[in-house]
Amino acid sequence: MDNGTAGGTPGIDADGAGTPSCDSAEIDPAGPYADGPWRNYFLILLDRIPTPIAVCRAHGEVLIANPAMAAQWGAAPGQLRGRNLLDLFEPRAKAQLDRLTEALRLGRRSRYPMEVRWRDGSDGSAREGELTIDPVGDPSVHPPALLALLRVADPAPAPAPRAPASPVEARILALAAGGATTASIGTALGLTVDGVNYHLTRLARRWRVQGRTALVARAYVLGVLSADSWPPAPA
Repeated sequence: MDNGTAGGTPGIDADGAGTPSCDSAEIDPAGPYADGPWRNYFLILLDRIPTPIAVCRAHGEVLIANPAMAAQWGAAPGQLRGRNLLDLFEPRAKAQLDRLTEALRLGRRSRYPMEVRWRDGSDGSAREGELTIDPVGDPSVHPPALLALLRVADPAPAPAPRAPASPVEARILALAAGGATTASIGTALGLTVDGVNYHLTRLARRWRVQGRTALVARAYVLGVLSADSWPPAPA
């Protein structure tokens, strides 16, 4: 793959203009299955695999991508052909890219994982995952084609929705629903009158209602207070 630093290295297109000598011949993305009926079977299987996969030249040019890979950019598979993997993915650590570049130069054929990030084509959100690069094809061909498999990291879980009322606020509302005065609510909960009014005012602003009666009604609608309990109690 081209990282812009491997000028003159066999198998690497250092400036995006030149290509390795063996790339002058067309590489069939079906690899060892290029001849006979197995080629169609290979391509059909590639389309049906849910794992994002692409077959590339050694300098990163995409030869073929399956629908799962193209979906990461909200594109059709054919729209990725000719793109470079490094235009699609951003490696998180340059050392991982350098390791792959050196391995290709030396003709090694191991599997190389690379942490990458990119922008989801459907909503523009930042995504992260691991791109595994596996040199494939006839061992006599140098540089080899590359099989790229993407493992998409699970997005961070969404924050838990904020409860409509805190435990203290729910207890204040329960007492208010039972007809308690501000002073008696404060005595029951160890709060001053101003403290009780502070909580009630915050709730009124948050729920956009006015008056204690509306607050109590809203509390039942939101499930803050138990609908089948008397005296009123938090749900």
